[in-house]
Amino acid sequence: MPSGSDTTAETAPTGPDADRPGPQSGPAVTPPTGGAVEGGETPGEGGAGGEGGTAASANQPTAPGPTTSEPTASGPIASEPSTGERRPGRLRRLGLLARREARRSALAAVSGLALGLAFPPFGVWPLSLVAVAALALLTHGRTARQGAWTGFAFGVPFFLLLLKWLSVVGWDAVIGLSIIQAAFLALMGAGLALVSRLPVPALWPLWTACLWIAEEWARDRVPFGGFPWGRLAFANTGSPYTPLAALGGAPLVTFGVAVTGGALASAALLLWRLKRAGGLSPRGVLPAAGAVVVAAAVTAAGFAVPIPTAADDSVDIAVVQGNVQQPGMDFLGRPMMILDNHVKATLNLAKDVKAGRIAKPDLVIWPENASDLDPFQYREAYARIDEAVKAIGVPVLVGALVDHPTKQGYVENQGIVWDPKKGPGASYTKQHPVPFGEYVPFRQELSKIITRLQRVPRDFYPGDHTGVLGVGPARLGDVICFEVAYDEIVRDTVNAGARAIVVQTNNATYGRSGQPEQQLVMSKLRAIEHGRPVITAATSGISAVVSPDGTIEQRTKEFTQDVLTARIPLRDGKTLADRVGAMPEWVLAMVGVLSCAAAIMIGRRGRTDEKGQ
Repeated sequence: MPSGSDTTAETAPTGPDADRPGPQSGPAVTPPTGGAVEGGETPGEGGAGGEGGTAASANQPTAPGPTTSEPTASGPIASEPSTGERRPGRLRRLGLLARREARRSALAAVSGLALGLAFPPFGVWPLSLVAVAALALLTHGRTARQGAWTGFAFGVPFFLLLLKWLSVVGWDAVIGLSIIQAAFLALMGAGLALVSRLPVPALWPLWTACLWIAEEWARDRVPFGGFPWGRLAFANTGSPYTPLAALGGAPLVTFGVAVTGGALASAALLLWRLKRAGGLSPRGVLPAAGAVVVAAAVTAAGFAVPIPTAADDSVDIAVVQGNVQQPGMDFLGRPMMILDNHVKATLNLAKDVKAGRIAKPDLVIWPENASDLDPFQYREAYARIDEAVKAIGVPVLVGALVDHPTKQGYVENQGIVWDPKKGPGASYTKQHPVPFGEYVPFRQELSKIITRLQRVPRDFYPGDHTGVLGVGPARLGDVICFEVAYDEIVRDTVNAGARAIVVQTNNATYGRSGQPEQQLVMSKLRAIEHGRPVITAATSGISAVVSPDGTIEQRTKEFTQDVLTARIPLRDGKTLADRVGAMPEWVLAMVGVLSCAAAIMIGRRGRTDEKGQ
């Protein structure tokens, strides 16, 4: 937030050099060097910039009269407060920063909305490149505080658009979660501002990309286990960058997108400087051309990545989507309604098989929460499931909520292998319950303040092992709902021996809101990342069959009862992404953090040298 030295900004000259720290030799714009970079050189900048204001105006002509800034109720604030004069309060300084950064903030907000449009249900993935480049330019040469503000102004509208499906719960939930997630982009904005001042400007796109990785790394893990929604990789599941997932997972896709956006920003900044300096020349254009070549090379790199799809063998499956009574928070309807829907759809499938209209599958997959009652506690639920499984005559992977066997009051979200002869057998329990949706942190305290949390009557208890299950002739890796967004859960399942991936999900609460599409593209990315088919089974849609190359072979409509049948490949080979695990993400994130540390150290050394002179 602005300090007392910020208050001279209004009398400092505007333009490209207004934000340059330290003395200026004149108004000419010079090509980028290893030193500090003008914050005002971002295209579209029209005013002085914050904390650099006093230093920027040191050797510049100023208007006659006292050096003042924003007026207060008691008069102007002097650039050098006299003894005993009170500095503006924190909120006041925040307001001054917001007013001074209004134009830049508006551009950041528009850029954030552009990034939101890159994700489903809109899916305009090139906008992710535009958004990355815009944020890099808007934070270039700024102070860390200004960069943080710009990052926050970028993040809030982005997440508001991305997470609007949460409005089913309440718009306060959308706004609250958006602000929390935007705080991570504020930190990244501060980092982007810092690294833009590092020597060797040609490496600016690299630092930019590494900071995007660091931001996603942190946001994927905290608080309460993280929330990976909104990763650049998930906006690029059908772009030239998608195949990079087979080499380094989702983080490498994000890196490819971010380094391309950073290179385009670098090219735009270099060309703008040349234009301001008096015109373009063949020699002067070379650095900008080099940045464009880097962007093109990274984009084309994905086409050179082989996607393994050769199958060792295959299996015939059926995916049952039974449907729910209605979308929204009250999708359950009366007890056993959802279970009856899935039982009836499976019985109809059995009739089609018996009549020869459909080939008999080797296994059947039901979605998450297909049984809305614990079959081990309610005999009628057990009997209905057993009836359907015996009718089809093959193992069925059943999604059910089951009371915890030893911890009273807790429930487990399970996928249960139900055999037509042996009944229920092996199971997988969801490892990552959703905070405030499947469990309430600090329940005793928060439920008194937010009465809506009482609609989550019991907490889900997390599982402690991967979901590799033998379902008939197939060894499937079960992940449940939001778990598909977490790299380590899916990767651990594949490395534990899964030959195909199953995503059991229940999106009925967020139907027709865009959330099912956002989750489906994650299945596309996971298919390429792990070289495995991904079968998504949803109660109300979207259920889908995704091939190992990321192609959606079949999909259902939302809120319809449907059955998908397909022959899927079973694969044992592992991709490079499976072998290297999280190492690329950790390395790139560490580079981003260290680049910020280097920028801080260089900045302090420069200020020390100036004082020594």
